[in-house]
Amino acid sequence: MIRAATPDDVPEIMSMIRELADYEKALHEVRVTEEQLREALFGAAPAAFAHIAEHDGAVAGYSIWFLSFSTWRGVHGIYLEDLYVRPAQRGHGYGKALLAQLARTCVERGYQRLEWSVLKWNEPTIRFYESLGAQPQDEWERYRLTDEPLARLAG
Repeated sequence: MIRAATPDDVPEIMSMIRELADYEKALHEVRVTEEQLREALFGAAPAAFAHIAEHDGAVAGYSIWFLSFSTWRGVHGIYLEDLYVRPAQRGHGYGKALLAQLARTCVERGYQRLEWSVLKWNEPTIRFYESLGAQPQDEWERYRLTDEPLARLAG
Protein backbone atom coordinates (compact mmCIF):
# COMPACT_ATOMS: atom_id res chain seq x y z
CA MET A 1 0.00 0.00 0.00
CA ILE A 2 1.24 3.48 -0.91
CA ARG A 3 -0.12 6.49 0.95
CA ALA A 4 0.70 10.12 1.58
CA ALA A 5 2.93 10.55 4.61
CA THR A 6 1.51 12.15 7.76
CA PRO A 7 3.25 14.06 10.56
CA ASP A 8 3.18 10.84 12.60
CA ASP A 9 5.49 9.25 10.01
CA VAL A 10 8.33 11.73 10.57
CA PRO A 11 10.29 9.60 13.10
CA GLU A 12 10.12 6.58 10.79
CA ILE A 13 11.12 8.67 7.76
CA MET A 14 14.06 10.05 9.76
CA SER A 15 15.15 6.50 10.55
CA MET A 16 15.01 5.55 6.87
CA ILE A 17 16.88 8.71 5.84
CA ARG A 18 19.70 7.55 8.09
CA GLU A 19 19.50 4.01 6.67
CA LEU A 20 19.70 5.37 3.12
CA ALA A 21 22.60 7.68 3.98
CA ASP A 22 24.45 4.78 5.59
CA TYR A 23 23.93 2.66 2.46
CA GLU A 24 25.22 5.56 0.35
CA LYS A 25 28.28 5.85 2.61
CA ALA A 26 27.27 9.35 3.70
CA LEU A 27 25.68 8.97 7.13
CA HIS A 28 28.07 11.62 8.46
CA GLU A 29 26.41 14.18 6.14
CA VAL A 30 22.90 13.84 7.61
CA ARG A 31 22.09 17.02 9.54
CA VAL A 32 18.31 17.21 9.30
CA THR A 33 16.31 17.10 12.53
CA GLU A 34 12.81 15.74 13.01
CA GLU A 35 11.59 19.30 13.54
CA GLN A 36 13.12 20.47 10.25
CA LEU A 37 11.67 17.52 8.36
CA ARG A 38 8.23 18.01 9.92
CA GLU A 39 8.27 21.69 8.92
CA ALA A 40 9.50 20.93 5.38
CA LEU A 41 6.80 18.31 4.79
CA PHE A 42 3.87 19.59 6.83
CA GLY A 43 4.49 23.24 7.71
CA ALA A 44 2.53 26.24 6.50
CA ALA A 45 4.39 26.24 3.15
CA PRO A 46 5.62 22.69 2.47
CA ALA A 47 8.89 22.53 0.54
CA ALA A 48 8.64 18.80 -0.13
CA PHE A 49 6.17 15.93 -0.09
CA ALA A 50 6.40 12.29 0.94
CA HIS A 51 4.78 8.94 0.33
CA ILE A 52 4.99 5.84 2.49
CA ALA A 53 5.01 2.21 1.39
CA GLU A 54 3.45 -0.07 3.99
CA HIS A 55 3.56 -3.84 4.46
CA ASP A 56 1.22 -5.37 7.04
CA GLY A 57 0.95 -2.02 8.83
CA ALA A 58 4.73 -1.52 9.02
CA VAL A 59 6.62 1.09 7.03
CA ALA A 60 8.57 -0.61 4.23
CA GLY A 61 9.86 2.45 2.41
CA TYR A 62 9.37 6.08 1.47
CA SER A 63 9.79 8.68 -1.23
CA ILE A 64 10.43 12.38 -0.76
CA TRP A 65 9.93 14.70 -3.70
CA PHE A 66 9.43 18.32 -4.68
CA LEU A 67 8.29 20.28 -7.70
CA SER A 68 10.69 21.24 -10.44
CA PHE A 69 10.00 23.42 -13.46
CA SER A 70 10.99 23.10 -17.10
CA THR A 71 11.44 26.36 -18.94
CA TRP A 72 11.54 24.41 -22.20
CA ARG A 73 8.20 22.68 -21.60
CA GLY A 74 6.62 25.43 -19.52
CA VAL A 75 5.27 23.07 -16.86
CA HIS A 76 6.20 21.56 -13.53
CA GLY A 77 7.77 18.20 -13.02
CA ILE A 78 8.67 16.13 -9.99
CA TYR A 79 12.19 15.77 -8.67
CA LEU A 80 12.53 12.65 -6.57
CA GLU A 81 14.96 13.42 -3.76
CA ASP A 82 14.83 10.05 -1.98
CA LEU A 83 13.44 6.63 -2.81
CA TYR A 84 14.18 3.99 -0.22
CA VAL A 85 12.87 0.54 0.56
CA ARG A 86 14.18 -1.27 3.60
CA PRO A 87 16.40 -4.24 2.69
CA ALA A 88 14.03 -6.86 4.16
CA GLN A 89 11.19 -5.51 1.99
CA ARG A 90 13.08 -5.24 -1.30
CA GLY A 91 11.97 -7.35 -4.22
CA HIS A 92 8.27 -7.06 -3.36
CA GLY A 93 7.46 -4.14 -5.67
CA TYR A 94 7.45 -1.28 -3.15
CA GLY A 95 10.04 0.80 -5.03
CA LYS A 96 8.11 0.40 -8.26
CA ALA A 97 4.85 1.23 -6.49
CA LEU A 98 6.34 4.42 -5.01
CA LEU A 99 7.58 5.48 -8.46
CA ALA A 100 4.24 4.57 -10.03
CA GLN A 101 2.48 6.85 -7.52
CA LEU A 102 4.74 9.72 -8.56
CA ALA A 103 4.13 8.94 -12.23
CA ARG A 104 0.36 9.07 -11.58
CA THR A 105 0.79 12.41 -9.81
CA CYS A 106 2.66 13.72 -12.86
CA VAL A 107 -0.01 12.51 -15.29
CA GLU A 108 -2.94 13.72 -13.16
CA ARG A 109 -1.43 17.20 -12.73
CA GLY A 110 -0.08 17.61 -16.25
CA TYR A 111 3.55 17.47 -15.16
CA GLN A 112 5.85 16.22 -17.91
CA ARG A 113 8.95 15.03 -16.07
CA LEU A 114 9.85 12.70 -13.24
CA GLU A 115 13.57 13.01 -12.54
CA TRP A 116 16.09 11.87 -9.95
CA SER A 117 19.78 11.17 -9.43
CA VAL A 118 21.47 7.89 -8.64
CA LEU A 119 25.01 7.23 -7.51
CA LYS A 120 27.14 5.93 -10.38
CA TRP A 121 28.32 2.92 -8.33
CA ASN A 122 24.79 1.80 -7.42
CA GLU A 123 24.42 -0.76 -10.23
CA PRO A 124 21.43 -2.68 -8.77
CA THR A 125 19.42 0.52 -8.52
CA ILE A 126 20.48 1.68 -11.98
CA ARG A 127 19.32 -1.66 -13.44
CA PHE A 128 15.99 -1.29 -11.59
CA TYR A 129 15.41 2.22 -12.96
CA GLU A 130 16.37 1.21 -16.49
CA SER A 131 14.00 -1.79 -16.29
CA LEU A 132 11.19 0.76 -15.88
CA GLY A 133 12.26 2.65 -18.99
CA ALA A 134 14.18 5.45 -17.26
CA GLN A 135 17.09 6.82 -19.26
CA PRO A 136 20.31 8.32 -17.87
CA GLN A 137 20.89 11.96 -18.73
CA ASP A 138 24.56 11.60 -19.58
CA GLU A 139 24.86 14.98 -21.28
CA TRP A 140 24.34 16.85 -18.00
CA GLU A 141 26.81 17.12 -15.14
CA ARG A 142 25.34 17.87 -11.73
CA TYR A 143 26.94 20.60 -9.60
CA ARG A 144 26.39 21.66 -6.00
CA LEU A 145 27.38 24.55 -3.73
CA THR A 146 27.21 24.03 0.04
CA ASP A 147 28.75 25.25 3.25
CA GLU A 148 31.72 27.64 2.88
CA PRO A 149 31.69 27.89 -0.94
CA LEU A 150 27.98 28.77 -0.82
CA ALA A 151 28.52 31.40 1.86
CA ARG A 152 31.53 32.83 0.02
CA LEU A 153 29.58 33.19 -3.22
CA ALA A 154 26.69 34.84 -1.36
CA GLY A 155 29.37 37.14 -0.02
